[in-house]
Amino acid sequence: MTTRLTQMIRRCAATAGALVAALAMLGCDRNGNPIEEFGLDKLQKGVSSEADVRGVMGEPATVWDDGNGARTLEYPKGPEGIRTWMFAIGASGTLVDYRQVLTQEHFDAIRAGMSADEIRRQFGRPRSVVQFARKNEEVWDWKYRYVNEDRLFNVHFDIDTRKVVRMSISEISGH
Repeated sequence: MTTRLTQMIRRCAATAGALVAALAMLGCDRNGNPIEEFGLDKLQKGVSSEADVRGVMGEPATVWDDGNGARTLEYPKGPEGIRTWMFAIGASGTLVDYRQVLTQEHFDAIRAGMSADEIRRQFGRPRSVVQFARKNEEVWDWKYRYVNEDRLFNVHFDIDTRKVVRMSISEISGH
């Protein structure tokens, strides 16, 4: 009787292990990264075409010319979304790389003196743009997720020079 019970327990454990592995695979893309956006698992760097990217993601908000036939497709998932995807397409029309740019690590790379054009190119369309004439500042913000909470990352520009003067983070109340 104990042999039969042991066999049943082993079979159940093997089935449960296979189920856990299958569920874990559903949550990863072809590169083994967690899926953060529906459809990304259908795209493969070096293989997928620009048409494949557009088929999964739709029409990009902006197409950036990177020179020599290469381009970057921008997909902001806002204004209430917390992600902006940038897809690098090589001169051959093949997907080179993609990344979600609204992360603390990317924001940490911003430095005073960077131009508004540089910031727009790196982070995509801001959620909002507000001018504070008395401070001679224009503030752009992006909603993003930090650990388990949503925040607003703000970039403050000098209105006259359109250069970064500082950055700040705003907590979103009610979360």
